[in-house]
Amino acid sequence: MNENPFSLWVYLSQSPLLWLTVTLLVYALADEVSLKTHRHPLANPVLHSMWIIGGFLLLTGTSYTTYFAGAQFVHFLLGPATVALAVPLYENRKVVLSAILPMLVALAVGSVTAVASVVLLAEGVGLPRAVILSMAPKSVTAGVAMGISETLHADPSLTAVAVILTGIMGAIAVTPLMNRMRIVDYRARGFAVGIAAHGIGTARAFQVDEVAGVFAGIAMSLNALVTSLLVPLAVTLLLR
Repeated sequence: MNENPFSLWVYLSQSPLLWLTVTLLVYALADEVSLKTHRHPLANPVLHSMWIIGGFLLLTGTSYTTYFAGAQFVHFLLGPATVALAVPLYENRKVVLSAILPMLVALAVGSVTAVASVVLLAEGVGLPRAVILSMAPKSVTAGVAMGISETLHADPSLTAVAVILTGIMGAIAVTPLMNRMRIVDYRARGFAVGIAAHGIGTARAFQVDEVAGVFAGIAMSLNALVTSLLVPLAVTLLLR
């Protein structure tokens, strides 16, 4: 008999399939809870999957590198999932084209506000320049934000954390906030959360309404393009 009772766990913990399975199971359970609560904002499955998996990694002493070796397949699927947004976009193309001018205005205002607000607030509380640069692209999807961070010689890891927190907070706040403001147009609701909270906000928008999800996807894509041009300019103008 093997003297080490944890030998089986040590063996399994090195298997990529284990961490892929854990990720999918935890998310499935979190999503089921979200469904049971009628998609309550605080039952966001991404939020709860994060802390559950994070706690499990801490308890088992598993490094992120080991975990990601298995979970990277889910990461790979982010690309096809983003491309798949073109399907509902095509199906709702007439609705999208009818709102093209308001979308462009909202894009300009939203992108500038997202970048300028975090830069000015962070500078106002005296955060180091490196931290400010890392947080500046927080409202775009992680891959683009980390690329922008690298071009600014900031910390891509810190940028990724800021992006995830921004997305989760946006996904939680968007529905009660829009209801409180009595904004009932799902085009506006979706576009707002797409600019502010990128992919996580877009997923939340699709849970609420398909039209909201379509406009959130458009906003997420356009904001990534605009922000990649805007952040270096904002850093030059706003930081001394």
